Amino acid sequence: CELPIDSQVYDTYRSEIIRILKGNTQEIIQELTEKMMSYADNLQFEKAEEYKELIEHLQKTTERQRMVLTDFLDRDVFGYYFKNGYLSIQVFYIRSGKLIERDAFITPFYDDPHEECARFIVNFYENNNNIKPKEILLPNTLDSELLEAFLKVKIVVPKIGDKHKLVELANENAKVTLENRLKLIMQDEERTLGALQELSAALGLTGVKRIEAFDNSHISGEEAISAMVVYIDGKPSKKDYRKYKIKYTPTADDYGYMREVIYRRYYRVLMDNLDKPDLIIIDGGKGQVNVAKEVLTSLNLPVKVVGLVKDEHHKTSELLDGDTLEYINIDKHSRAFQLLMNIQEEVHRFAITFHRTLRNKKVTKSFLDDLPGIGPKRKKQLLNHFGSVKRIKEATYEELKALGLPKNVIEVILNVKNLENR
Repeated sequence: CELPIDSQVYDTYRSEIIRILKGNTQEIIQELTEKMMSYADNLQFEKAEEYKELIEHLQKTTERQRMVLTDFLDRDVFGYYFKNGYLSIQVFYIRSGKLIERDAFITPFYDDPHEECARFIVNFYENNNNIKPKEILLPNTLDSELLEAFLKVKIVVPKIGDKHKLVELANENAKVTLENRLKLIMQDEERTLGALQELSAALGLTGVKRIEAFDNSHISGEEAISAMVVYIDGKPSKKDYRKYKIKYTPTADDYGYMREVIYRRYYRVLMDNLDKPDLIIIDGGKGQVNVAKEVLTSLNLPVKVVGLVKDEHHKTSELLDGDTLEYINIDKHSRAFQLLMNIQEEVHRFAITFHRTLRNKKVTKSFLDDLPGIGPKRKKQLLNHFGSVKRIKEATYEELKALGLPKNVIEVILNVKNLENR
């Protein structure tokens, strides 16, 4: 050492290194996890995050030492786990038979988790520019045939042996990663109970139990959607989340989007006698907040409305009072403001995820999906033979007939092609 170090500290470091080299990492990981949770209990989340990263680095090092396949083929291995509305995905990168790296992804899910995982894998290669390996290993809970046809990569669902162990390990890692994250999330959510009292006082309300927040998302007015998240007692109630496709508003009208969604939501609340919120949060400024107030007034529904305004860095900056359209003085370091930031980030994430899911479905959907006589097997047959939807559209009657398709199915495909070319 270049600097003096206490002999006891040195002996402790030396002992820890020897334990790691001998492969005795589980006990060390458990000790690090306990320290991580202790820091989280004391609200020292940055320190807890440092220990979380240290645990992940240790797990990666251990896996690199013990995972080897003898055929030296390049592979990617996917595992996943879901709980409490979150999907955890683990990716192992096997190159020349050795694990060289792994990645962990955690994202909220709002549809079937198995389908969400499959869409993630498609997006992982198609939109994130990750290089496709020679082979992909998957759990048996995913539609491997459809993924293979779409990605044009050999996909294996191993049932025994070392490959099966790799998939099981990826699943287990996904589970451990999510469970640790959920513990931190739970502790973070517990802090919000006190934040609700601060928020109620700042807004002049006697109590805030149910909060509903809204955000819009679109691309130049296209594929416009809105999303609503619900917090009850300061915690997200994912079963109450709602997604809206904009139906009646012209494109590129953000105020119109908000007017439509607020009306659809609270007309339904009144007609079905659903739980009414104590507070409505709008992701937007005076225009969006004013529109929401106008709709609620027309429905004779007196609910407090506030707006969350973002700065040039897209971070929560100001709290806007819907009654006065003036900014509310609130400590930016308070628990109440932290709760508002969390809600705004959650509704934005929910909206973006819904919007991305619609775009991904549009990408993976082809003109074959709604044609009579063409099911999943025949669609796979066509994609495997021609290689792409574009090539199928270019196919002649003779080429389709040579594939063994019935005459009526060939005529349906050609009729659709002719309609699209008009």
